[in-house]
Amino acid sequence: MTEGSGAALPGPRARTTGAVYLLYFLTAILAQTLAGRKMVAAGDLGNVVANALYIVLTLLFYLMFEPVSGMLSAVAALFSLAGCAIALLGIFHLAPAHFSPLWFFGPYCILIGTLILGSTFLPRLLGGLMALAGVGWLAFLSPAVARHMSVPIEGLGIVAEALLMLWLLIKGVNEERWRQRAARSRNP
Repeated sequence: MTEGSGAALPGPRARTTGAVYLLYFLTAILAQTLAGRKMVAAGDLGNVVANALYIVLTLLFYLMFEPVSGMLSAVAALFSLAGCAIALLGIFHLAPAHFSPLWFFGPYCILIGTLILGSTFLPRLLGGLMALAGVGWLAFLSPAVARHMSVPIEGLGIVAEALLMLWLLIKGVNEERWRQRAARSRNP
């Protein structure tokens, strides 16, 4: 069955989600590179675009995981949107310095990991890695942990999200299982 071929159910749009994820990664890397080269305005613009892409990604993940648990998927989306709002406020120096977006992105990764673990249409390993990355992002908020463990925590987060992005781009989801799950959630 091809992606989006069912008339009754919209399909998970996995490869579109993977493509948006890739655009987010590339834009965020470019923004950090520009900011690191003292091109602050261009870096800020890149970060605004990256956050806009992450908002789109959040909505795509909400739709993908709604059949697993509509409530959990909605809570995850709210955490991500709050993190994006804090990140955007930070770009314009309107967020308190002590208020990190990781307070929201950590739980978001944990919830996405939980949704993947509860799904039957993505590998459980990806769910475990995402949940572990979320715990890492929350631990990163501790100055002592950030000082001694920043490289492994950042590496885990990047690897977990990159693997999920690549899986969605290359393999997509098991669409038959996604459709079965979506049909069950609409007709309990």
